[in-house]
Amino acid sequence: MVSLALSWSTPTTTSAPFLSRPTFSIKPLHISAQSSKTHRLKVSCTTANGGESSPENTQPKLDRRNLLLGMGGLYGATATLISDNSISPAFATPITSPDLSKCTKGTNLNTQSPLDVNCCPPASPEIIDYKLPPVTKMRVRPAAHLAGKEYYAKYEKAIALMKALPADDPRNFMQQANVHCAYCNLTYEQTGDPKLKLQIHNCWHFYPWHRWYLYFYERILGKLIGDPTFGLPYWNWDNPEGLILPEVFMNKGSPLYNARRNPNHLPPAQTDLGYSNSSPTDPKKVVKNNLSIMYNEMVRNGKKLPDFYGAKYVVGTATDPGPGSVERGSHMSLHSWVGEDTASGEDMGNFYSTGRDVIFYSHHANVDRLWTVWRNLRGSKPKDFTDSDWLNADFAFYDENATLVKVRVSDTLDNEKMGYVYQDMDLPWLNKRPKARVQKSTMASAPGATTEIVFPVKLDKVVKVLVNRPKKSRSKKDKEKEEELLVIEGIEVDTGKFVKFDVFVNDEDDKPDELDKAEYVGCYSQVPHKNSTKVTTKIRLSLGEVMEDLDVEDDDKILVSLVPKSGGEDITIGGIKIIYDSD
Repeated sequence: MVSLALSWSTPTTTSAPFLSRPTFSIKPLHISAQSSKTHRLKVSCTTANGGESSPENTQPKLDRRNLLLGMGGLYGATATLISDNSISPAFATPITSPDLSKCTKGTNLNTQSPLDVNCCPPASPEIIDYKLPPVTKMRVRPAAHLAGKEYYAKYEKAIALMKALPADDPRNFMQQANVHCAYCNLTYEQTGDPKLKLQIHNCWHFYPWHRWYLYFYERILGKLIGDPTFGLPYWNWDNPEGLILPEVFMNKGSPLYNARRNPNHLPPAQTDLGYSNSSPTDPKKVVKNNLSIMYNEMVRNGKKLPDFYGAKYVVGTATDPGPGSVERGSHMSLHSWVGEDTASGEDMGNFYSTGRDVIFYSHHANVDRLWTVWRNLRGSKPKDFTDSDWLNADFAFYDENATLVKVRVSDTLDNEKMGYVYQDMDLPWLNKRPKARVQKSTMASAPGATTEIVFPVKLDKVVKVLVNRPKKSRSKKDKEKEEELLVIEGIEVDTGKFVKFDVFVNDEDDKPDELDKAEYVGCYSQVPHKNSTKVTTKIRLSLGEVMEDLDVEDDDKILVSLVPKSGGEDITIGGIKIIYDSD
């Protein structure tokens, strides 16, 4: 059994002055001493389904007349239409910590109106290079649905103390929530290219940045209760046993409570990892869909580093170059699932306010855990980019001592070196490779699938596109050398709105709420931002297993269906093609 204890961090070398003098005040905390004994992690077992099942939501069959049929090729569906958002390696420079003195309230870039939210952090006269402290004993992050009363009493005390800190203390709960708001709502300029804004979502910095964010948040809580062994609970939503929002977060008298949650999704409702607010899933299909989604995100679409992590993002790169599989899928669905049933989705369902709900940190602890799980599943395969533009990227956070520190991506690659581990749970999705509903489908050669359309196309209805496969009948050696990928590019969306579409290949069912099949290959989704602007992005979806499961490896075309699930009228698709990645 892992015993629990940990040293506090000590900042190291000091850089030149970073900002003006501090504006926050820090008062002494009068906290009762905690026992120095090592305690066992208490587990309380409850049934996963404590109430009546939800009424069945029937999903109407798609009207085949309400489709756009398209053929790739002549009009560029399989040609390179949209240039890569990355820039020439000769000019690449890693993203670095923003200048906090230039943080702005932000502007709605579509209307040029100022925002009504100020996410900017307190100022500090200097920033310190952070060095991970030596690990003496590990912090254990428990599964939220198994943690007992003693654990939650400690967690509630820590959150209450955080909320009681002075408003201008950077460790205060709202200040911590604003960290996410500032980094995710275009309030900072890119250091090195002031014409562009900084955004750590939808790119290869998604996992490292959030790992640092939770790391300091957790250490602040431990500092406040005098327990450096304290570990955040993770919401184990990838496991059917942990799908339901833990009841402890529903107590209105608890500091863990948040009133701005969708009342339709409170216990005993099971979390829908394929959720979209305008296309509800039949509750009987949620668990099967969830397992298929997790397999897709963690296994099928996690074979190449950019497809799991996200696209390269350096100084000079426009925001949102491309999200990874988990980020654009289950991660986004959970945000939208929990937030209010409104267009803006506060708190969890909007990037500016999501950190105001305590459940955010348990949600992202599971995302962080999935990063560790994925790395462990890789075996001898590459787990990290070796690109210095990724490894040397750095961010700024306040630590548990209210000191502004600079941290690097290269220090996030091993959670154990950062002093924490996760309570082990089963991975029921790992062996849930979805099966094809129809093998050797002839849909791609059917006469009705040959109508040509010109990209870009608005996704206000289902779009079906024939896409050429440049290579077919590939050998096992060829498949091991190159991954066949479906690229959907030129995805233009307004960041102020929730949008989502699902992607299917040779799907004869036309049942968009059934995702437990090989024909479903992934999705794109985005929760709203307070700072609204138009962005253009792309996604890559693995086809290797799909071609095998559908038994169409010898076909020279596939029929791709783009099914809008929410906000389709606000989505434009620039093109579709197939590539082969050997990196």
